[in-house]
Amino acid sequence: MAYIKDRDEPIYTISIAAKLVRPLAKATSADQKPIHAQTLRMYDRLGLVKPQKVGKNRFYSDRDIERLQRIQHFTQHCGINLAGVAYILELVDQLQEANLQQDRIDMMLQAAEERLREWTEVEE
Repeated sequence: MAYIKDRDEPIYTISIAAKLVRPLAKATSADQKPIHAQTLRMYDRLGLVKPQKVGKNRFYSDRDIERLQRIQHFTQHCGINLAGVAYILELVDQLQEANLQQDRIDMMLQAAEERLREWTEVEE
């Protein structure tokens, strides 16, 4: 049986997460410096990322790492300030939620159509 990794499982400490956050754009390994742990703490305080906290420790998931990479890309490569990044990420989150809701609606409609077909077949 294959192991399916949960992208939302908080497994990285702040020091490991800082090393994993690299620019999304291709660059030489010398250009790719890890983000500072204090920067991660600031992003947490601003609500840009929400790591799971156990005591004083923060644990980051793969999805958190991807979000941090996006934040770094917006600030370092696009020149967007943190307020702009917060706005963009909120819009992205709203779009993803709307897509999830639409998927649920589509599944409910499909199930209703299947039941209707079953009922019409039984009556015939």
